[in-house]
Amino acid sequence: MRPAAQGLIALVAANVIWGLSPAFYKLIDHVPPLEVLSHRTVWSLVLFGLYLALQGRLAEITRALRAPGEGWRICVAAAMVSVNWTLFIWAVQVDRVMEASLGYFIFPLLSVLLGVVFFGEALGRAKLAAVALAGTGVLVLTVGLGVPPYLSLILAATFGAYSVLTKNARTGPVVSVTAEVLLFTPFALVWLWGVHAHGWVALTETAVGAFGTSWRDSLILVLSGPMTAGPMMLFAFGARRLQLATVGLMQYLNPTLQFLLAVAIFAEPFTRWHGIAFPLIWLALAVYSLEALRQERAARRAAMASSTEAATEK
Repeated sequence: MRPAAQGLIALVAANVIWGLSPAFYKLIDHVPPLEVLSHRTVWSLVLFGLYLALQGRLAEITRALRAPGEGWRICVAAAMVSVNWTLFIWAVQVDRVMEASLGYFIFPLLSVLLGVVFFGEALGRAKLAAVALAGTGVLVLTVGLGVPPYLSLILAATFGAYSVLTKNARTGPVVSVTAEVLLFTPFALVWLWGVHAHGWVALTETAVGAFGTSWRDSLILVLSGPMTAGPMMLFAFGARRLQLATVGLMQYLNPTLQFLLAVAIFAEPFTRWHGIAFPLIWLALAVYSLEALRQERAARRAAMASSTEAATEK
């Protein structure tokens, strides 16, 4: 099988797992989000650590944390991804998966603006139109529902900030994520100790301490590690073997599956305002994707022309 085909299979698998993950976390919606997050963090670290250990790459984590400028980046990135994970788990538990999916639809368009602000990237007319359409969709929801879709916007913003922080990382994605999870693990362990030993609760939670009380809950909490680490490894494998535009388009599979779960399985309310806003955002994504494909093809043609010219000069 060709590398591109292998990459496509891995990328599809990663996004399908992410897209169906609300069904997994729904199985433990009686366990407080911070407790689920803590287990997700600890068991993810176990799997990431085993993966890197088998490859003889554990030393790369230390090098990443000690590299000039990398330590603070990894710390902030760990905070952003932890907030994102917590809100996503909470969204599943309170039947707001549709709003979560909207956040991941908005994220690619928000990343356009972040690219302009932080990296000086050009914002052409097509991408500007895509951002304007998405903004109109968000405005429609705000006016129609009487409140901005805060959850969607925060999920998009935290993941956008995470992307900015990791865009120019000197380490590979698996090493970077492992370092981030490693930094957050002490907090997760302290929280789990407090929950089990002292009945700690957050502001909106009641004490549970689910691990060890039933084999079902314990197994699901342990499996939250592979549910987190597995798709990340598949995504890293696939992204190295595919063109950037293909990777970007495939990532829409994740929120699409989340949206379908919310409507078809969880029966979350889909109002007429959603019926106006979502198509606007989907249209924005279509415009953005077509422009991204056009730019990538133009870049490939320019690179081929340059290489042909260089070969001719020799």
